[in-house]
Amino acid sequence: MQKSYPIPELDLSLKGRCAGQAWLEKWKMRFNLQLFQDNRQAFLQEVVPHELAHLIAYREFGRRIKPHGKEWRWLMETVLEVPARTTHRFDVSSSARQNYLYRCGCPERIHPLTIRRHNRIIKGTDYICRDCRQILSFYAYREPETVKK
Repeated sequence: MQKSYPIPELDLSLKGRCAGQAWLEKWKMRFNLQLFQDNRQAFLQEVVPHELAHLIAYREFGRRIKPHGKEWRWLMETVLEVPARTTHRFDVSSSARQNYLYRCGCPERIHPLTIRRHNRIIKGTDYICRDCRQILSFYAYREPETVKK
């Protein structure tokens, strides 16, 4: 049995590291225009189906399901025939403003962080390097690059 759904409202105002969001109650999908422009093919094959699966899962199974639970995975893999990945692997340097530079124990490695993560560190949150497992420590502030239009 085939089902049809209304076309979701689209919003291209998402910024930062996030590629897409599904607003379930509003039947709306938000996308990061910069990441779309930088990764068109992969974005259409991965991110759009990912967010669409969230909307359909909510409509079909209700609000009590896990965001990336078995219902969502089933929709991704069986109905949309897309691998059920929960995160993207896009380069976000052109989209996310990562001006706070942190160091770990790795030689010559710099971790650029957003102001949100920097502020969380100031309030006591620790971030750990995935490679050396050491807590990141503040190194420098990088002035934002000005975008020419």
